[in-house]
Amino acid sequence: MSKFYFLLFCCLVPCLLKAQTPVDTTNNVDIDTTGQKDLIDIAHTLFKFKHRNPVEEQKQIYFSILPISSNVPGASKALVTSTTAGFYLGERKTTYISSITFAPYFNLKGRYGLPIHSSVWLNNNTYNIEGDTRFLVYPQYTWGLGGNQPESNKLLVNYDYIRFYQSALKRITPFFYAGIGYDMDYYININTGNSPVSLGDFTGYKYGTATGVNSFSSGLTFNLLYDTRQNSINPIPGSFVNVIYRYNMGALGSDNNAQSVYVDVRKYVSLTTEASKNQLAFWFYYWGASTGTPYLNLPSIGNDPYQRSGRGIEQNRYRGQNLLYFETEYRKDITNDGLFGFVVFTNVNSASQANTHTFSSLNPAGGAGLRVKFNKKSNTNVCIDYGFSKGFSDLNLALGEAF
Repeated sequence: MSKFYFLLFCCLVPCLLKAQTPVDTTNNVDIDTTGQKDLIDIAHTLFKFKHRNPVEEQKQIYFSILPISSNVPGASKALVTSTTAGFYLGERKTTYISSITFAPYFNLKGRYGLPIHSSVWLNNNTYNIEGDTRFLVYPQYTWGLGGNQPESNKLLVNYDYIRFYQSALKRITPFFYAGIGYDMDYYININTGNSPVSLGDFTGYKYGTATGVNSFSSGLTFNLLYDTRQNSINPIPGSFVNVIYRYNMGALGSDNNAQSVYVDVRKYVSLTTEASKNQLAFWFYYWGASTGTPYLNLPSIGNDPYQRSGRGIEQNRYRGQNLLYFETEYRKDITNDGLFGFVVFTNVNSASQANTHTFSSLNPAGGAGLRVKFNKKSNTNVCIDYGFSKGFSDLNLALGEAF
């Protein structure tokens, strides 16, 4: 275990580094897009569209749209249309950019998803309102609890899923926010299809694993946030710390009383004073849940709030009552106009063991990706990432950086 704690220490050290731009001025940065180019500029040139009007653009919502082919967990190829809208609800020098992401998918075999995620900043950053709503119908594999289950030991689980998460945070001091929220998870008709093995027998976990029944979790959240990033779609140097404590209770209809905590820490460090991007990004999170938490709500890789962790690792591959995760990424522009860029990343996770609740294994992954600027006004990239780990690899296409 000594090597694990040493690695954890090394992971946290970068989060203490100071960016070259003072953090207390991060939200006053006025992004200058002079000399920058994006796919919209290229479309204007190729198809002779009307050129952008700088005055009118001050009032626009900046859309980025990407139709892509991807994988649905446990299923086959699916058509995914990802749409990101960035917009300002106040003065740009004192208000962060708000964003709404909608990425519906379907695969013509009865499996589909309608996820909507929003992060809204009111004028002068007085409030931050977060939302996460999902309607999902798909199977996904599970490997049971712990971080060292063999690849062959997996079970396909079917269910319908409805998620409704909402929170509102008020600014207490510059960059620091506190608030409350409500989280609801509803898993419908959990089953393992034609498999003779039930989810409960396979996992040895009794909460939310009965065949053919529903699992309902409902609870209040208490949220703390420290955020010096001006743009969460593509962060510039700054820091981010988010703490979410959730308490599911029978009084709100939850099947079981249970608690969980999610601690998310990110740091972005510029390596140059030039306008072109040359940046290191660090991401660490701890996610823990108490006994009584339904199995499908237990911490698992790729199921963080934004479902962006674990590139190069199959979603849900590692699950436990506690999960530790660290990722670092190098980001660099290829062209001076910001149209093309690249990233190189590596990540590692550890899920606690079922019986001992200890962290006894490390599961690494790595990869690289290409960046193409779709909309320079919202700084939204088309992200094409290839990730790999032991026995698995995948190609991911998305709008906006992974973290």
